Amino acid sequence: MSEMPEGAARYLDHGFVKLLDVFGSDQDIEAAARVSYSGGDPNRKVSDTRNLLRYLMRHEHTSPFEMAEVKFILRVPIFVMRQLVRHRTASLNEYSGRYSVMTEDCYVPELDRIQKQSTDNKQGSGELFSENDREDIRAQIFNVQGSAVKHYNDLIKTGFAKELARGVLPVSNYTELYWKCDLNNFFRFLRLRLDAHAQWEIRELATLMYEAAKPAFPISFEAFEDYMIGGQKFSHQEMHYIETLVEWLKTDKILTRAFINSINDDQHLSTRERDELLKKLKLV
Repeated sequence: MSEMPEGAARYLDHGFVKLLDVFGSDQDIEAAARVSYSGGDPNRKVSDTRNLLRYLMRHEHTSPFEMAEVKFILRVPIFVMRQLVRHRTASLNEYSGRYSVMTEDCYVPELDRIQKQSTDNKQGSGELFSENDREDIRAQIFNVQGSAVKHYNDLIKTGFAKELARGVLPVSNYTELYWKCDLNNFFRFLRLRLDAHAQWEIRELATLMYEAAKPAFPISFEAFEDYMIGGQKFSHQEMHYIETLVEWLKTDKILTRAFINSINDDQHLSTRERDELLKKLKLV
């Protein structure tokens, strides 16, 4: 496997993340959307790009975001790779243990990651072990991994087939891959893997990928943060209670007017966003 590339971000103990290339820009996403009506005004401003991209994100008009792509090289533990590959909208090519000898590097959690099984989440971690127990568990992990790597190398030396010898390695062993995805599906990946319910190791990976790609698409990422990360969806039943709350609010005309004025004065919302919000709350 390769050494950490120049400019890559360190990931866990032996991994890395590097954004290799991007295709397209915020303006290309806008152009793809505007082709629906002959391209629009050629003299449009950055504010016009922002308003359109935010509209697309807000109303889930996703196809224009598929006109842009990101490509990474990643070095991750195999168990993280197994979570990553579940996002089947990405294209990837992984290091092959059939052709090449696997690395000796394995992921060992830091002491503050040596946690018990959660009592209320079947797939999550819970409270920490005692300090002594954490050190003992971490030592056990080292020993098991070291033994597996030694047996793997011994099998390789005997001439045993690499495709079979790799079977003795743990899923903490590192693999390497190229990973390419259009921006729409990259946002879907980030929305799931940045969530607090995702495993910590893949949250760390998603955070590094997010930070690397954001400067290439600042307007799209702003919309993603506002609507997909910072926003909420409500069920039919939940909307009933929100509507009830708004009806109570409307019984006080002074309070209602002050509330509407506060929305209209919000400089972060466009005119269209303000109108849509007031319509959602049935205040217009």
